[in-house]
Amino acid sequence: MKNIIKNMMPIVLLASSSITIAQISSTQKDSLYIVQVEEKKQPAKVLHAEPLYIDLIRDLGARKGEKEWNLGLGLTDELTYDSYEALIEYEWAPIDRLGLEVELPFTFYSPLNGGNGAEMPSNGLNSIKIATQWSFFVNERMATSMAIGYINEFELSDFRNFGKPLISGNVYNPFLVVAKRWGNNIHSLVYTGPMIGHEYASGEVHISYDVNTSLHYMIPGTRNFIGVEFNKTWQNSDFDMTMRPQMRLGVADNVMIGIIAGIPVSRENERFSSFLRLIWEPKHK
Repeated sequence: MKNIIKNMMPIVLLASSSITIAQISSTQKDSLYIVQVEEKKQPAKVLHAEPLYIDLIRDLGARKGEKEWNLGLGLTDELTYDSYEALIEYEWAPIDRLGLEVELPFTFYSPLNGGNGAEMPSNGLNSIKIATQWSFFVNERMATSMAIGYINEFELSDFRNFGKPLISGNVYNPFLVVAKRWGNNIHSLVYTGPMIGHEYASGEVHISYDVNTSLHYMIPGTRNFIGVEFNKTWQNSDFDMTMRPQMRLGVADNVMIGIIAGIPVSRENERFSSFLRLIWEPKHK
């Protein structure tokens, strides 16, 4: 009898450990990725689902050595013509909590059926954007992060008038970001700031103010999420708002795809739009 009990003990222990492992994996599934991000190393960092259309300058609470490439393609119905948006973007963190970015956005135009393209703008490289973002508040217990940043956009002449002059204006865009995670899966974020455009030829200055809010649900144990952005702009007495439902899917360990639709809620010169973002995060130490 003692030999039977002795022989049965490893089986009982194995079964017991299997049940425990199964229970742990079930109860902690929602927090696996959060633990991977936040407890991987110092300094502190909070996992946030960040919007896909109004993209941030590196993650909030960025850690030194992080980097990311983005390729974007978009299509917008502008009533009398279609505009095709393309961008290439590189962002990196030279030190903890500081993100830098360089972006080249292009726009190409095509007349719709029945349109002659007379009012259609010329194709071109819109601008050269350089940006920085500093996460000044990161609190893991509160699951909250805050950052300030600045985007300087050197506006370029279109291809028809390229080099006449090369730089036609400047856009100054300071901004504030506040993000909060509610539990393990619900993420909210506010991105806000003025945009001050200066046209060199005429000397005119245009000021608008953006408030971009987003809400996302991150699928447990993954980097995938679904959500929506509300992009709101005030300029003088005019108000524009576009709602952008979106989803992010991981296709490899360090490659993700963002899919965004644009639904104008209050915009006179734009109909539906779509945007696709390919995200590649090279491995870093």
